Amino acid sequence: MNWNIPNILTLLRLLAAPGVAIMFLYFARPWADWFALVLFVGAAITDYVDGYLARAWKQESKFGAMLDPIADKAMVIIALLVITGFSGMNPLILLPATIIIFRETFVSGLREFLGDTAGTLKVTNLAKWKTTAQMVAIAVLFAKGAFEHYLGMETFGMDPAIVDAILAGTEEDVFGLRWKAAGWEASFYGGIALLWVAAVLTLITGFDYLRKAMPHLREDKNG
Repeated sequence: MNWNIPNILTLLRLLAAPGVAIMFLYFARPWADWFALVLFVGAAITDYVDGYLARAWKQESKFGAMLDPIADKAMVIIALLVITGFSGMNPLILLPATIIIFRETFVSGLREFLGDTAGTLKVTNLAKWKTTAQMVAIAVLFAKGAFEHYLGMETFGMDPAIVDAILAGTEEDVFGLRWKAAGWEASFYGGIALLWVAAVLTLITGFDYLRKAMPHLREDKNG
């Protein structure tokens, strides 16, 4: 095991994965949303940095190659579980999240079964785009949670008619409801759209991996 900087960054990304959920245990919202967003984005950035440094410094290792996809999957799955829970099991979020989690689990099991022949399932450029789409969608949805909480706190106890009038622009916006509502709407619909894009890419790459693995899964008729 080589403790170089790329491998340390990968390990920190793995440790950050449960940290995203822990933020909601020790901090009240919307602080928990912001802290989770910062932690997740910081960890996602290391996904690019550690790979770049490993190649630039010629420090690629088996340990890093093993740990990198595990850290990515842990980050995505834990973050999706948190977002799904706090979204009230919204079907628009729950369904693509289920597709993503199922595919990640399936491909991980496929790699484990193939063992030494798992090298046939090399990460493709489309799979890298899939991971990027997942990371961006999750970050936007964490921001959605913060905007949603701010909007809820500011409008708590207010007459719905007054809230509608403020959002329509016919009443003075003393508390900044309009920009908070605009932030929520943009992050909600943008996050869901990105999550569905990620889910589609997830399915495509999953089928591609299955197709490549099929020759190794066929029973040996002479055995």
